[in-house]
Amino acid sequence: MFKLKRKVIQCLTYQQWIRNNEPNKDDLLQQVLVAETFVYKPLISIITPVWNTPIEILEETIISVTEQTYSKWELCIADGNSNAETQKLLKIWAKKDSRIKIKFLDKNKGIVENTNEALSLAKGEFIAFLDHDDLLAPFALFEILKKLQDNPKANVFYSDEDKIRQNGRRFDAFFKPDFSPDYLRSLNYMTHFMVIQKKLGDEIGWLQEGCDGAQDYDLILRATEKSREIVHIPQILYHWRVSSESTASAANAKPYANISGKKALQDHLKRGGHPAQVEDGYSSTWYRAQYQHAIMPLISIIISPSNHTLNAEKTINSILKKTAYPNYEIILIENKNMEKKETKLYKQIAQGNRIDTVKWEGSSNYSSANNKAVEQTKGEVLLFLDDAIQVINQDWLEEMLQFVLRSDVGAVGAKLYYPDDTIQHGGLILGIDNLVRYSHKHFPKNSTGYFGQLVLAHNISALPASCLMVRKQVFQEVGGFNKNYSLAFGDIDLSLKILEKKYLNVWTPYAKLYHHKSKKRDHKTITKKENRFAKEKAYFEQQWADFLEKGDPYYNPNLTLDREDFSIALK
Repeated sequence: MFKLKRKVIQCLTYQQWIRNNEPNKDDLLQQVLVAETFVYKPLISIITPVWNTPIEILEETIISVTEQTYSKWELCIADGNSNAETQKLLKIWAKKDSRIKIKFLDKNKGIVENTNEALSLAKGEFIAFLDHDDLLAPFALFEILKKLQDNPKANVFYSDEDKIRQNGRRFDAFFKPDFSPDYLRSLNYMTHFMVIQKKLGDEIGWLQEGCDGAQDYDLILRATEKSREIVHIPQILYHWRVSSESTASAANAKPYANISGKKALQDHLKRGGHPAQVEDGYSSTWYRAQYQHAIMPLISIIISPSNHTLNAEKTINSILKKTAYPNYEIILIENKNMEKKETKLYKQIAQGNRIDTVKWEGSSNYSSANNKAVEQTKGEVLLFLDDAIQVINQDWLEEMLQFVLRSDVGAVGAKLYYPDDTIQHGGLILGIDNLVRYSHKHFPKNSTGYFGQLVLAHNISALPASCLMVRKQVFQEVGGFNKNYSLAFGDIDLSLKILEKKYLNVWTPYAKLYHHKSKKRDHKTITKKENRFAKEKAYFEQQWADFLEKGDPYYNPNLTLDREDFSIALK
C-alpha cells in the first residue's frame, strides 16, 4: 500500500512539475537565438541503430531530433536490413534533411555492431546515443551546449530521464545524483541521456562485442574510467519509451542483459585494480560488487555513551554475541560526570582482553572526547558507534570493511533501523529543511527506496557518527573531529572534510543494525542545549557555506528540500 500510494502521488506531482519547469514554446524559440550566440558550437552526432522499428514510433524519434533548439547536429542511423516499410521511411527523411545520414546494412548485425556501423558515419566532436524508439526533449542538445561553455574539459555528460507511454503520457521521472561511482557499480543509472566526446570514445573503443544487452553499461564504465570531467545535467532530457520488449517496462525482458552487465562490471573492477566478485543485486538489472581484501585489520570500535550506561552494556553484548569478524577491540569513553555506580558498571563491562576504557576529563564535548579515544586505539580502522546499537547481521563489520579498505574511500555508513523496523536513515542529505536530515527516514523496512537507494551501495555526502567507519590514516589526515562541534555537526563536518580530500563516502545496505533511539530525536529537536546547538549550527553554516549553496551533489535539485522522502519539488 505504501509503495502504490507513493507512486500515485509522485505521478500526479510529476505532471505539475512538467508544467512548472519545462520550457514553453516561447522559451524554445529563445533558445534557438541564444544558441547562435555561444562561442563554442560543436557538431553533435546522434547515433541510432534501427531494425524493424514500427514506422510511427521511428518517425516520432526522428522528429524529436529535428525539433532540437540547437541546430548543429547530425543523425547517424544504421539500419540492420529492416523491412521495406521502415527503409522507405528512412529514405524519405534522409532526402528531407541533409543532416540525417543513413547506412543500410546487408543484414542485422545485432545492437553492438549496428551501433558501431552508425558510429562510422559520425563526424561530430561529441557523440550522443538515442534508441530507435525513444525521444529527446527539444532542448536536450541545447543543454549539452550550455554545459560545454562552462565546462570546456568535460567529456562525458548524462541527464535525468523519464518513461513515456504509447499515448505520450510521461511518468517515473528519475532525478539522478551527480557522478556516484558506487551507485554506478550497483545499477546503470547514467544510461540516458549519454553524450561522450568522440576523441575519448575513439581512445577507449566504442561498443564492444560480447556485451549485447549491456553494451551501454560497458561503454559508460570505460568512459568514466578515462574521463577528465563528468557532468550531470539535472533536467529531463530523455524519454524512455515503454513497450513489451523494452527494459523500461520489464526487468526480465532481456535476461541476457544481466549476464552481460555483470561481465561488464567485473571487467571494470579488474581494470581498476579492485579484487571483487560481482553478484546479482536486488533485481536482475541491479548488481552487487563484493570487494575482497587479503588483510583483516584490527578495528577499533569507539563507543561514546550518551546518558545511560546500560545502553552501552547492551550494545557491547550485542557486538560480542553477534559479530563474526574476530579482529576488533572496543574502546569505551568514560565521562567524568558519570556516577560511581555507572563507573563501576563500566569496569565490569570492560573486563576482557578486547575491551578498554578511556576517561574523558573535559567538559561535555563529543568531538574532543572521541579524538582522545582515537589516541588510545591500536587499530588501522576506526568505527564510531552510538551506545544504543543492536547488531542484526553477523557480517556487518566485513560488509563495511570491504568498502573502507579501498584506497579511494574515506568513510562508510551502515543501514540503521528503528526498533519498529522502519528505516532510521540511509545516510544524510544536506539542505533538507535548511539543515540536514536522514535519507529515507520512516520508510518501511522492505522498501527499496528511491531508485534502489535503500538496497544498493552508493556514495553520499555525509554519514552520521551513530555508525561510522573510517581508516585511521584518513581520520588523522583530515584532522579528526572539529572540537568546535561539541554537540552536533561533528560527524557531518568530518564527512565533508573527507570529501574535500577527494575521498568517497559510501553507504552500504548490507551492514544492518537497530538504533534504539527515539524517532523524534534529531538535530532539530535537541531542546535542552538549544543555545549550544544554535551556535554550532551557525558555525557549520558559515564554515561550509559554499558547499551548502551549491547543494548536496548526491541529491538532485529537483527533489524536495521540505522532507526526506525524495518527493518531487514543486517550485
